[in-house]
Amino acid sequence: MDNNPEKWRTQAWAHLTKLRQESPLIQCITNFVSMDIMANVLLSAGASPAMIHSIDEIPEFTPKAHALCINVGTLTTDWLPAMKVAAETANKEGKPWVLDPVAAGATGFRLKACLELLGLKPCVVRGNGSEILALFKGSVDPTSKGVDSSHESTDVVEAAKSLAQLSGSVIAVSGAVDIITDGHRVVGVQNGVAMLQKITATGCSVTALIAAFIAIDPLHVIEATSSALSLFGVAAEIGMQMSNGPASLRTHLMDSLYGLDEGTVLNRVNITNL
Repeated sequence: MDNNPEKWRTQAWAHLTKLRQESPLIQCITNFVSMDIMANVLLSAGASPAMIHSIDEIPEFTPKAHALCINVGTLTTDWLPAMKVAAETANKEGKPWVLDPVAAGATGFRLKACLELLGLKPCVVRGNGSEILALFKGSVDPTSKGVDSSHESTDVVEAAKSLAQLSGSVIAVSGAVDIITDGHRVVGVQNGVAMLQKITATGCSVTALIAAFIAIDPLHVIEATSSALSLFGVAAEIGMQMSNGPASLRTHLMDSLYGLDEGTVLNRVNITNL
């Protein structure tokens, strides 16, 4: 797509309209912290969440899902085999899946798990700057602060491009400017508010939203990912105008996402080729 803001905005509205019409089923294998907000963000956008993580159900259920979201936030040795089986099943069924490598560089166990999942070819990997850098370097970060990033998204563009080329996945880096790249193209999304950092699992939620948008447009992964990030950011901007702090923003974010209309999307979506 050329660098025409109107085309990005029109496409974002088309994506949201299709999502609301089709209500894709999104299976989420995610952490205990994010389950509630992730499911409610998907519902607010128009998708249908399924929080199914038992390895006993995956062979039967995952083929029914339109996309899969795997998030390693509260990772244990019990959950990892289920994540792998789900990813393998999604690949076998031709269903897109998205990886959220939460705190990938924090410990050796976590990094190894994320690299193993990366090897199963996720359609998109969405993380913050530190998480993407840890995957690219393949090493534990001794200065890691867990889920908090010590790197801006714009500082890791080259690492993200290289990781995309090595993995075959589209890499999305959250930050003040969200960066999306397939290793060649680089797209920037400039929607959102800083207060999102004060609400746990908003990053997890936008990863699930990316899975939903890819489910309805699997042939245009960069565009679908950009739409998801931008519309989530727009909803946060609108919600922030009515909020007094993180708790009220959490509520208004979902209300705003649910209520997004064409005029708002065409006026506020801010996506550009970089």
